[in-house]
Amino acid sequence: MAYEQHGDVVVVGGGVIGLTTAVALAERGRRVRVWTREPAERTTSAVAGALWWPYRIEPLARARAWALGSLDVYEDLAADPEATGVRMAEGVLGETGLEEVGAWAAARLPGLRAATAEEYGGAGLWARLPLVDMSVHLRWLHERLSAAGGVVEERAVADLAEADAPVVVNCTGLGARELVPDPSVRPVRGQLVVVENPGIRTWLVSTGPDGAMAYFFPQPGRLVLGGTAEEDAWSREPDPAVAEAIVRRCAALRPEIAGARVLEHRVGLRPARDAVRLERAALPDGRVLVHNYGHGGAGVTVAWGCAREAAELAAPR
Repeated sequence: MAYEQHGDVVVVGGGVIGLTTAVALAERGRRVRVWTREPAERTTSAVAGALWWPYRIEPLARARAWALGSLDVYEDLAADPEATGVRMAEGVLGETGLEEVGAWAAARLPGLRAATAEEYGGAGLWARLPLVDMSVHLRWLHERLSAAGGVVEERAVADLAEADAPVVVNCTGLGARELVPDPSVRPVRGQLVVVENPGIRTWLVSTGPDGAMAYFFPQPGRLVLGGTAEEDAWSREPDPAVAEAIVRRCAALRPEIAGARVLEHRVGLRPARDAVRLERAALPDGRVLVHNYGHGGAGVTVAWGCAREAAELAAPR
């Protein structure tokens, strides 16, 4: 098979990791095509509540570095939230103390402080973090990629070797389980309820004594309620009983949520792995293959840090 010129790259996967990686490559002068089985608005990325914080991701030291690299970008993008979907928002990380966060974040988030009793009824950390409206942000990534000369093509891939370029970047998330194949990639099911916002301006993430999560993120025109983290659960159908429990847990924290009108239900499957796989490998015919998958519940949080590292790995040697 004849391949295109040396600067060509095919990125397989069109979620936030794939699109961000494609942007990083295209803005370095590479000719980039994204192959995606479904449009971005139907990927797991579109379901994400999308608060910047390294959640359910390993290895933690590398994840924190990727997260901080992404934070720099999101802080800049927050200057134009209507276009980028990114804004800086205040809220509480429940069951978290300053000593648990450590110097890695404290140095970059100078506004971190213990939450007051009025802000949260337990130990918590008040923070100002990027909060991303994924419906806007995924569209913005697509537009930024197009401006850099990249294209997105909807096509299913049964084998990474099908990609007709000298460099292939695998950003398939949960799809890597079959495509690589990598059986260590497994789903962690997350269910959300979207309601009309009854006037809540701050976000909150809380974990109950039984380990059940409750969180709410104010997005333009709506409030996103969560959530669940069901390991090895594949169903993408919303469970009405789970939805009721989510609303009940969130209303226990903010009573006005109880009467909010439900707008929609969402389910996403986080692509979990014991550790993110971000490394350079080779296809059977010797072409460069870069893996960038297994980001669990922190894909948005680490997207730019991982994208830049993936672009470095994809460079000629």
